[in-house]
Amino acid sequence: MRAQLARIDAVLVQAVIAAALSFAHLHDVASAAGQDGWKAWAYPISVDLLLVAAWRRLRTGDAKAAGWCWFVIALTASLGANVATAGLLDLDQVPAWLRILVAGWPAVAFLGGTLLAHSSPASHEDTKDQKDQEDAPDPAPVLPAQPAPEPTPAPPAVPVPAALVEHARKVAAEHRTRTGTAIDTPTLRARLGVPAPMAEAIAAHL
Repeated sequence: MRAQLARIDAVLVQAVIAAALSFAHLHDVASAAGQDGWKAWAYPISVDLLLVAAWRRLRTGDAKAAGWCWFVIALTASLGANVATAGLLDLDQVPAWLRILVAGWPAVAFLGGTLLAHSSPASHEDTKDQKDQEDAPDPAPVLPAQPAPEPTPAPPAVPVPAALVEHARKVAAEHRTRTGTAIDTPTLRARLGVPAPMAEAIAAHL
């Protein structure tokens, strides 16, 4: 446990030293490039924030290419300041290209931070929506509406002579007297010797 704490403490000490030196170097370069006062202190903060945002993107696993791109840009700015203040650059006569880089850095850092901070949730939601659409069951097929059956036309009325109706009534009365029940259509047809449609028409008149 103590050995682990010792390793952690050593790492923290190294991180604090590196951050402090890098912070100071960035401040000195910004100040030498004409960004004096509070502006010179804002530059190292901007570089460190972009490094943190890029590192968080790399840790999440989403869009690692963008994370590596902005991590390299911020790391280059930090290392460039360290090298520039190591005696390789005359801070009393800063070249024009360095002044241009320092003046344009806030816009670059803002663009990188915005892309890193706000592009991941949208892409995650798009991936989630796409996955939900893939997992959703296919909708049931819509069957075409079946047409309503056409009504069966009623059979045409069969003309029945009045004399035949009167004769059928006598046959029906004789059948009721003999059997005690009303005569049915097949029996009526057989007694009268007429076709089925006419027998039904006669039965309707009884």
